[in-house]
Amino acid sequence: MNETHNMEMRATLDAIYRAESRRVFATLVRLLGDFDAAEEALHEAFRAALEQWPRDGVPANPRAWLVSAGRFKAIDAIRRDARVDALDDEAAENIAAPDTPEAEDIEDDRLRLIFTCCHPALQPDAQVALTLREVCGLTTEEIAHAYLTAAPTLAQRIVRAKNKIRDAMIPYQVPAPEELPERLDSVLRVIYLVFNEGYAASSGNTLTRHDLSGEAIRLARLIVDLLPEPEAMGLLALMLLHESRRAARTQASGDLILLEDQDRSLWNRELITEGSALVERALATRQIGPYVLQAAISAVHAEAPSAAATDWAQIVGLYDVLARIEPSPIVALNRAVAVAMRDGPAAGLALLETILAGGELADYRLAHAAHADLCRRLGKTAQARASYRRALALTQQAPERRFLERRLAELAKQGPYGETGEALTG
Repeated sequence: MNETHNMEMRATLDAIYRAESRRVFATLVRLLGDFDAAEEALHEAFRAALEQWPRDGVPANPRAWLVSAGRFKAIDAIRRDARVDALDDEAAENIAAPDTPEAEDIEDDRLRLIFTCCHPALQPDAQVALTLREVCGLTTEEIAHAYLTAAPTLAQRIVRAKNKIRDAMIPYQVPAPEELPERLDSVLRVIYLVFNEGYAASSGNTLTRHDLSGEAIRLARLIVDLLPEPEAMGLLALMLLHESRRAARTQASGDLILLEDQDRSLWNRELITEGSALVERALATRQIGPYVLQAAISAVHAEAPSAAATDWAQIVGLYDVLARIEPSPIVALNRAVAVAMRDGPAAGLALLETILAGGELADYRLAHAAHADLCRRLGKTAQARASYRRALALTQQAPERRFLERRLAELAKQGPYGETGEALTG
């Protein structure tokens, strides 16, 4: 009976750890002012729970209990230190807090932690690594594996980021209202970088890494819950609409299936419904930014019963607005592909060749893949072959490489012009 009770308690603790550990950690970072001390206090708190809860029962508010336990363990550690003096006693007193932290305070702590990890003073790659480690709770090894980076290199990156936060005295807080737009943009950019690496991995043997895209969506949900700004809603919607196509994007072999060829019955309607509702909610604010517009474009794709039935005129119109508020070669590229679908491949190719002549996308594999695709559809075999080869030389992702190799092999027997909206990705 006792053994059964202990097993049940261990299962309960494991479930609470999965659900609450990063919330507890975020609050401990605020109370202790140090990432490593907070991590140690977190583990000490769960160790105390493992000892006490089987005897005393699970407390009514496990999260608050763990925060208090972690705080007191940290205070004890300070006072046990052989070098303790009056200053250390003062430090111990400074991390005292109410015995039962309010739930909203703990949620605010998570938001503070995200903004700290994504502070613009940190390098972009450090922002991503620190967010995945400290906010999401991924291990250094898991992050290193996902980004094909040596674990020691990744660990050093995280240590340097923590040192930067300490040495530069980066505040652990949500930015002031006047700073929020710029700072929120940094947070959303990090989340989208994580999602993109999971949705269309930049290299490796698989097209997607569901763990990373799942973490990005989880982070975006947290941001929308705590800070429901239109662009946060737009980013969450965009990721949900992309994620809805996951099951249809690859064959059993892992090979890429283009949007035009996907079995739309495999698309996740629940995610599409949620994403489309978020788009409508964000558009209703009339504070329309780049993520909201990209999500609106994805919603048009998601609502089309088939590739042929896609409202390409609406998509081009949305890209026109996006190009005005955030002009970039990538936006111009995507608009050119949409124009090709609305007006024909020749119109799209003319736009795309002007973009490529500018030189900014010379090393962007998807631009050359799109150029190759339009040339192939127009029967310009030599140009198509050259562009496919250029795209292949720039591609590090195995399924994409196989796709491009198949296109090269099929040029001699190319079929009629069909619909596509994404030259290489799905």
